[in-house]
Amino acid sequence: MAYNQNQPKREQNDSDNKKLVHCRFCKSKNVVKKGYRKTEKRGKIQRYLCRKCGKAFTLDEGFYRMRNNEKIIAMSIDMYFSNLSSRKMRNQLHRHMNTKISHVSVLDWARRFTLKVHKFVDKLNPSDLGKGYYADGTKIDRQGTKDTFWACVDWKTRMIVGTHYSLREGNKEAVTFLKKSVRKGLPNYIQVDSAKFYPRAFRRTFYSNKVGGLKVEHRTQNTLKTGRYNVRIETVFSKIKDRVDDFRGLKALWSAPILLAGVVLQHNYIEAHTTTNEIPCALAGLDLQTGQNRWLGLIRLASVC
Repeated sequence: MAYNQNQPKREQNDSDNKKLVHCRFCKSKNVVKKGYRKTEKRGKIQRYLCRKCGKAFTLDEGFYRMRNNEKIIAMSIDMYFSNLSSRKMRNQLHRHMNTKISHVSVLDWARRFTLKVHKFVDKLNPSDLGKGYYADGTKIDRQGTKDTFWACVDWKTRMIVGTHYSLREGNKEAVTFLKKSVRKGLPNYIQVDSAKFYPRAFRRTFYSNKVGGLKVEHRTQNTLKTGRYNVRIETVFSKIKDRVDDFRGLKALWSAPILLAGVVLQHNYIEAHTTTNEIPCALAGLDLQTGQNRWLGLIRLASVC
């Protein structure tokens, strides 16, 4: 179901839980509680019995069939996308929580739940984006090659509104990136650097001579002429590159876009921006009510919506 940001927080009582519970197999709401499923690391998990199909089940709150505690998983993902490598996170868990978890598990959690949460937030539509976007592409090291990661930030909210991962630069990739950048908001202008392929990409993407056409001003920051850089997007890239350096570069091509998507989620939905002291998604009108443990809240929202 679509997330309604005006819906009340889930109350922890039997009457509200009964309204939310439905059978995983036949979708019937005619269910009753039937004991608990005892787990080693997650404690007791409530079991239910469907009176229609007769099958027993537990609720999927985002961590279905996961053996480790959901708070440890959420904390590991948070720290991994903040500043700790998977091995350092493994060591922290062992030292402070006496929990033996492989660094491979930490990396698998990061990729698995990034995909889950990204699919959920991609359906959300910010209601209060600004009218000035700053965009560019930067080189990302992956196994000795230089791929291109494109990003577009709304300066009012500091929210990254569009990204694109490609193996090369050029007009075709720039068009794809620009289209992704205006999926959820139409700015008055987008400022980029003086790369030669941008003018043609803007002409192909934005037009005003047709009914319903898109019109966005193309602003250019030519460093050679002005001596100034497109600093508002370069600040975002600096943060992303620092995290890629923590990864010691990216590895497999299938994994690289997922990990960068996780870095973007961390920026947009988890960490408060140092200048605004607010989470970008909140400034953009998305009050997701995730609580203090935001990764945990996002994973749960992604499971029920």
